[in-house]
Amino acid sequence: MVRLIDELGRVTLPIELRRSLDLAERDALEISMEGDAIVLRKHEVCCVFCGGMRDLCTLRGKSVCRSCRDALHEQDL
Repeated sequence: MVRLIDELGRVTLPIELRRSLDLAERDALEISMEGDAIVLRKHEVCCVFCGGMRDLCTLRGKSVCRSCRDALHEQDL
């Protein structure tokens, strides 16, 4: 597939890709570079320390899982 970049730097993702990744309007994408390639990934909220995705809470604006939050709390004691 080939897509053109518009005058604002935007690229439209084909519907087939959006459906296969279960992407909807307003979903967040992570944009990174790997070598000379631009990589788009569906953003998944996870713990900033361990990458876990269960029992998340927000701590100072960051997602943290319960076990990492408890470990941080123990360090403060």
